[in-house]
Amino acid sequence: MNTSFPSLLSAFYTRRFLWVLAALFTLAWFGVLDYRHLVASDEGRYGEIAREMYATGDWLTPRYNGYKYFEKPPLQGWMTAIAYTLFGVGEWQSRLWTGITGYFAILATGFTAWKLVGGERGVLAGWISAILLASSPMWSVGGHFNTLDMGLSSILSCALFSLMLAQRNGLSTTARRNWMWLCWAFMALAVLSKGLIGLVIPGMVLVVYTLTTWDWALWKRLHIFSGLVVFFAIASPWFILVSIKNPEFAHFFFIHEHWDRFTKDTHNRKGHPLYFVPLILVGFIPWLWQLAQGFINAWKDRRGEPTVSAVSGFRPLWLAGLWAVLIFAFFSKSQSKLPGYIMPIFPAISLLAGLALTSAFERMSSAGEDRSWKRQMVYMTTLVLIAFVSLPYTYQLGKAPYEQLEYQEYTVWIAVALVAALTIMVYAWSAIRGFEHKDAAHRLRQLMDSLLRVAIAFFVLIQIVGLGHDTHGRSISGADLAKVVRPYIQDETPVYSIRMLDHTFPFYIQHPTIMVDMQDELEFGINQEPDTWAPKVADFAVRWNNDKAPVAVVPLQYLDEIAALNLPMAEVGRDTRRAVFVKPTHTPAPPAQPYTPPVN
Repeated sequence: MNTSFPSLLSAFYTRRFLWVLAALFTLAWFGVLDYRHLVASDEGRYGEIAREMYATGDWLTPRYNGYKYFEKPPLQGWMTAIAYTLFGVGEWQSRLWTGITGYFAILATGFTAWKLVGGERGVLAGWISAILLASSPMWSVGGHFNTLDMGLSSILSCALFSLMLAQRNGLSTTARRNWMWLCWAFMALAVLSKGLIGLVIPGMVLVVYTLTTWDWALWKRLHIFSGLVVFFAIASPWFILVSIKNPEFAHFFFIHEHWDRFTKDTHNRKGHPLYFVPLILVGFIPWLWQLAQGFINAWKDRRGEPTVSAVSGFRPLWLAGLWAVLIFAFFSKSQSKLPGYIMPIFPAISLLAGLALTSAFERMSSAGEDRSWKRQMVYMTTLVLIAFVSLPYTYQLGKAPYEQLEYQEYTVWIAVALVAALTIMVYAWSAIRGFEHKDAAHRLRQLMDSLLRVAIAFFVLIQIVGLGHDTHGRSISGADLAKVVRPYIQDETPVYSIRMLDHTFPFYIQHPTIMVDMQDELEFGINQEPDTWAPKVADFAVRWNNDKAPVAVVPLQYLDEIAALNLPMAEVGRDTRRAVFVKPTHTPAPPAQPYTPPVN
């Protein structure tokens, strides 16, 4: 096309507008981190692991609920503990690392598209690719939940992007080496984030890429020797030190948590072989057509029809396509599946879809034809309308009366989100009015305006739906009950958890609990320090009588059994899931509250 995008940027999108847009997005992305309570299990678990690091000062041996916890490396725990140190312990602080890494991946995706395409088209490609990732439902949701998957996905994607950027045309030897060192550094951080998967996934993709393109020259440009020095300098110190201090670490971490997790159904997370298909379809639902076109372009790239600048023989789009397909295949084959496992593909597919949409916008603006974009708009508007029709289903969810009330309140939030999204979609339709009567520059501006508004519609939709989840999440978090219980808990207070690993309650009372008659995922840590738990309820009864001022958290279904023990106990509060008791030696002693069975 004849129009220069930088001149278009200058004419229609002033520098001030772009800075305001970036500031508003940043505020919207980070501003909602504190508007929900933590929910089980990941948010409570990783918030509490970091809190125990911060409280104890032991940043070498991760502990969860007071027990050694070697299922995952400590990078996210370190980053969250730093946030607690700087800003205090809280909900938004526990999600800050997730928010930062999710946000950074959006910037990295746009930057990579810009540099790969280069020139005027690169600016357009960078904006579009970043917009697609920011408005992808799964990425937006993942960036606001405290799980390891967002940090890992962002870091792994940055490793992929660094490799791509290292293989561009016109780079000096020093620049190419520096980009590859950055790639090796990101892989090391990925290993520190979630284990050997940080090395296995890039290695697997690189081997398959080489075999499918026969581009063996790429291996000469990987700076393997110096790159391994960078990798081990970052990744190995913690593994060495934690193994010295905890000889049991190596077998549990490398065998049980890697080999057994992939090959055996030891975590009861097997899932269907197509488990991740609906997650991808829903998680990238606004841009599925562009994704299909992106994979077509990747195949063309593999066949030798390059569309971006790269050294001879290197196929960056094919590499991005393989990245997505192989990660999907790898975790589909795994015997352990969780929704977040598929998230590392989203920056790569956003890059593919963004480059495809860039080409489409250039064609449409040059030809004065917008029928394909209008079909896309019809599709996305229809999605919102279908969601409206489905609202009665959400309204009827829930079994217990309190759950039904929560979902009914949540339905109101969803309805508000859909109204907001539909309103913005109408505004997006108005952006392409009179399209065929404008010149190419104005038509490109109209398409970009419409795209931006559509992306905002889906981003706002997901954010409001996420905020509304607290109508249900608050009751299961234990935050309200913790406020009642916290005055009875001192540093030395034993807090017993009866047959329940409550993932959020320890965080909110800021105190670990002693497991009673249940090990759950703490089995390894309990076996290392068997005196730190009560194997049977009878053992708990003995300890309760001997303790000076203990506290017990009891699921409601076990209240009759605990009452039959005739222990000196007084209930100080309850919520929809659990009740909390103290020994009536506290001064003043809390009033006993009779047990009322929950309404079914």
